[in-house]
Amino acid sequence: MIRTLLLTSAMLVAAPALAQQAAPADPAAQAARPAAPASPAEPQAAQPANPANSVAAIVESEFPAYDTNKDGQLDQGEFSRWMVALKDQEMKATGKTLPPAEVTAWASGAFTTADADKSISVSKPELISYLSGSAGA
Repeated sequence: MIRTLLLTSAMLVAAPALAQQAAPADPAAQAARPAAPASPAEPQAAQPANPANSVAAIVESEFPAYDTNKDGQLDQGEFSRWMVALKDQEMKATGKTLPPAEVTAWASGAFTTADADKSISVSKPELISYLSGSAGA
């Protein structure tokens, strides 16, 4: 469910950029646009269609806020704080509630799954893999 929330958030962030690339449906609006320049245009970077890229961007921007000891890894407490915050957002968005003990147990299980190399910490690549849905696959 957290993965769904992250992917949905990423798509909401990307939607305006994707909408700007759409051609106008009104033929009059197309006729009013100036003709393309005679010289070749600079190649434009493609918009990332891969949800994992969006997850990676979110992890890259949010990771420092949760890595309180600044060691580049999330220990179980740091990871749990982030996952509980995400779960709280999810519960507010869906109107569902869970007892705190269940949320804590869920975060603990999530840590075990995300810590793919069993180093008792979660790296950025492990977190991206977990949130992208490829952990344990």
